[in-house]
Amino acid sequence: MNEKTEPAPLLEPPVAGSEADTLIGSLERQRRTLAWKCEGLDAAGMNTRLAPSTMTLGGLLKHLALVEDEYLTGRLLGKPLGAPWDSVDRDAEPDWEWRSAASDTPEELFALWESAVARSRAHVRRDLAEGGLDTPARREWPDGRAPSLRRMLVDLIEEYSRHVGHADLIRESVDGRVGEDPPR
Repeated sequence: MNEKTEPAPLLEPPVAGSEADTLIGSLERQRRTLAWKCEGLDAAGMNTRLAPSTMTLGGLLKHLALVEDEYLTGRLLGKPLGAPWDSVDRDAEPDWEWRSAASDTPEELFALWESAVARSRAHVRRDLAEGGLDTPARREWPDGRAPSLRRMLVDLIEEYSRHVGHADLIRESVDGRVGEDPPR
């Protein structure tokens, strides 16, 4: 059988690498850190909140799965989103992913997020090979401009970085796990 194996994701940005490897390495470090902050918890741990916020680690995983799909499937490729996003009326339930995560098991949340990340990695690899970081998104902004893949990667890094900070605080409140980077 000739199955194509995907390259292992970078663990962090290279010390002196290409712009693409630096951006992707930074995004991968944020993804790894989020996974580490969420791993090994039961449903109670995934649903822990810090007052006054309603944010949970489960909600973060589901939200970032949506962000992955929205940015790198919806915006970059201009394609409709698949399940579970395609069955949600986002206008009627704009925070659906945050609220509905409480009904999902930790395994379901990780599977949803991991599959979104895998799709994103594949889309980025393809667009980097075909057009590089300057590849424009197929879905334009409302003003008609199309952000580049470079801009979308920067936006994803910012989104993850913000939410990894939230995950730090929530996880510490669950069981005291602290730290900046997961063990290798």
